[in-house]
Amino acid sequence: MAKRKKKRLKIGRLITFLLVVFLVFYLIISFFKFVGGKLINGQALAYIASSSQKVQVYNSEFKKDIEIVRGTKVISYSADIKKEDSDDIYKKIKYNKKEYLIKEENLTSEYEQSVQEEEMFVRTHSTIYKNKKSSDILSVAKKGDTLKVVGFDKINEDGSVNMYKIKKEDIIGFIYGKYLVNNLEEAKKNYDEANTYQVHASRKNVLGGGAGNDLDYYPVAKPKFKNNEMPEETRTLYLNSGVLGNLDAYIKLAKNNNINAFVVDIKDNTAPGYASLIMKELSPTNYERAINSLDTYKKAIKKIKDEGFYVIGRITVFKDSYYVQDNPDCAITSKSTGKPYSHNGSYWPSAFSRDVWEFNVKLAIEAVKEMGFNEIQFDYTRFPDKTKTIEDQGLVDMKNTYNESKAQAIQAFLMYATDEIHKENAYVSVDVFGESANSYVTAYGQYWGAISNVVDVISAMPYPDHFDTYAYGSSVPVWTEPYKLMKAWGATVVTRQSEIPTPAKVRTWIQAYNAIRAPYITYDANKISEQIRGLYENGLTGGYITWNASSSITKYEEIASAFKKEY
Repeated sequence: MAKRKKKRLKIGRLITFLLVVFLVFYLIISFFKFVGGKLINGQALAYIASSSQKVQVYNSEFKKDIEIVRGTKVISYSADIKKEDSDDIYKKIKYNKKEYLIKEENLTSEYEQSVQEEEMFVRTHSTIYKNKKSSDILSVAKKGDTLKVVGFDKINEDGSVNMYKIKKEDIIGFIYGKYLVNNLEEAKKNYDEANTYQVHASRKNVLGGGAGNDLDYYPVAKPKFKNNEMPEETRTLYLNSGVLGNLDAYIKLAKNNNINAFVVDIKDNTAPGYASLIMKELSPTNYERAINSLDTYKKAIKKIKDEGFYVIGRITVFKDSYYVQDNPDCAITSKSTGKPYSHNGSYWPSAFSRDVWEFNVKLAIEAVKEMGFNEIQFDYTRFPDKTKTIEDQGLVDMKNTYNESKAQAIQAFLMYATDEIHKENAYVSVDVFGESANSYVTAYGQYWGAISNVVDVISAMPYPDHFDTYAYGSSVPVWTEPYKLMKAWGATVVTRQSEIPTPAKVRTWIQAYNAIRAPYITYDANKISEQIRGLYENGLTGGYITWNASSSITKYEEIASAFKKEY
């Protein structure tokens, strides 16, 4: 037995020795084979290079064959090949085990040289980033600007560039390639398929919020994320962050009454939902005044998700008194005092301020990563309303660094926000006033077409008791007949949605509180049903969200039978 063990041991050592010898031999051969990037048989590693997304290659008879995406790695043969009656020099390459001919200028030895554009032109008003990894903003690129290309981050599967590294005057930063084109004439054009642009260009700057012709209507792809499926119809309860201690009651009610989603506050004005680390860094007052600890809040959101609900995190963006307290330089400011301007008792960070954009988007990204929110909903994505007079009189400083219209700033913010939040595989929704469904640019910068075309979900707030008493020709106060009101209002939304190429899903806030104007009618289950029915009969079937500021469980229980119905 001992002799057999020794024999097996010797055989094992021999096999190990032979494996080591083979590995060393392979490494030596590989070294000599690739010395100086050259193969010993006259071949070299190379990359397809071009100023366009794909490059034409040819067969051995110089006839067009396939196209190869730039940045693709190939094997290149060193010999030059010339075609008769042509000054072009070709190289033979091997790609997918087949050989082709390619023009010499379309090969490079370095991946970083695969993109050959020297300059690009801005098609869409967009953000210039400080670097390719963070959401930090450096500057703005306006439609028609010329940008010098000095690099890129990566080439997409179709050969387009994800982000270009660019130089604009004295700044160097990064910008998404999807907002750029390679000639100035194309950059200056507006998207006008089916007269899209002409429809919006006719809407002038009447109220001070901007004009329709200053905005962008190019199609925006709406994503569908793996492991994060948005329900076709989200039947949604709103929870402010102060009621999470009674979460079981809301979950029970939702499960028994056809509810499949919750909106939960991440940050409301003077009511921060949890002690966020982003708040701690960029707005300590929000952090100190947080209603919940990070851990308590995180457990609550996890519980909602574990129960099978789709969860939306709500952030009020440009109404944030605590942020202004910490960052007064970003606020709309009174010129007479030099201090933040108080609007109905609250302070507003300017929607023109990129620092404010960064804070809210970083907060959103943190919430998605930490809590697992399926969607981020931005509220107060606008300028304060009813300020035109003081603006016209020059009484306030709006901090308009880049000389933008209000509507331009709102659209550009939402482009920036969706670009960043989509990278985290979460959706983006935005709340707008019911007035935004009209065919004009509102005074506070909300314009339906410019917003719906960009985000994933648009959630208007057409609360019946907020309308003019006899809106839409009603002979009675409109909030007494919410079905008729929502039917009439919803028809305007259908028209707005038809005016853009890639409209968002419509998910509407409904009034879930008793009327606050005379006649002070009770909004019972029937009144809730009337609102939903009026919306759905217009085809606005993306769902609804209950607005009750206190998130009253008693009120929700009173109207719960409305949620059980199929509309």
